[in-house]
Amino acid sequence: MPVIARFYGILVKMYFKDHGVPHFHAVYGEYNAVFEIETVRLIEGDLPPRALHMVTEWAERYRTELLDMWKEQIFKQLPGLE
Repeated sequence: MPVIARFYGILVKMYFKDHGVPHFHAVYGEYNAVFEIETVRLIEGDLPPRALHMVTEWAERYRTELLDMWKEQIFKQLPGLE
């Protein structure tokens, strides 16, 4: 899973073979959380309050780029379009 951002000890990753709603993973120490990109809503896991705030603020700022990245990778996976 590629790391797409790092800040304050938080790793933001995207599994490009994941399906379902566009989302990203945030890892902070032993904490792991999954966020829906479009709403920047926590959909699985947890983070400490300060890390949660930083990740949601970051995701709101980069939402368009995250969605573009998700769509580009999904498009590359469609048969016959490589």
